[in-house]
Amino acid sequence: MKRSRINDIMQAADGMIREYGFVLPPFAYWTPAEFAARRDAGQIAARRMGWDITDYGQGRFDRMGLFLFTLRNGMLADLQRGGGMCYAEKLLISRQDQLSPMHTHVIKAEDIINRGGAALVIELYGSDDAGGFAPDRGGVVMCDGIARAYAPGEKLRLAPGESVTLMPGDWHAFWGEGGDVLIGEVSTVNDDLTDNIFREPIGRFAEIEEDEAPLHLLVSDYDRWLKG
Repeated sequence: MKRSRINDIMQAADGMIREYGFVLPPFAYWTPAEFAARRDAGQIAARRMGWDITDYGQGRFDRMGLFLFTLRNGMLADLQRGGGMCYAEKLLISRQDQLSPMHTHVIKAEDIINRGGAALVIELYGSDDAGGFAPDRGGVVMCDGIARAYAPGEKLRLAPGESVTLMPGDWHAFWGEGGDVLIGEVSTVNDDLTDNIFREPIGRFAEIEEDEAPLHLLVSDYDRWLKG
């Protein structure tokens, strides 16, 4: 993805988020130079909080992609010992017919919440005995506290205010139907480096073409831009 496109997506996403009554935290608006100069921002980078825009390495953002902003995130060590900050929270934007491809998580359980906009469609499959994608298996999810069985390939449609709880092993893909959707995600600790298992062999992060300076850093920029 070109950096100029990423910058445009950031600005449009910030506008949509504000339209639905949310405001991103102050660190969202730091320039790269401001971020690098902060001596108190180590935990933001370590917990990989911030902007995340991906085309899954496929170069077709409008067809397959996702906007995310990690608002808060615990540490895996806390989750492993069963105490401390064991949770995370994100805002996502799924554009109309923009696919977030079929995947599951080994560790993370998550509530996916339609915060506003159009319908959010979530396609569901179960796992085989080894945790792999099972085209002939369904499962059970919780929808706003109510258990709901799903058949293989069933599509849930969440209206604004509705949510689904996905557990490790619930394979899922999602997209906006009839328009763009602002999504909330509340989960256990989020680890996008190792805990996204895709059905197809695709990447989690975009490859960036630096055609202009970044407006704000992506979480995938931190290792390169914030060394030392």
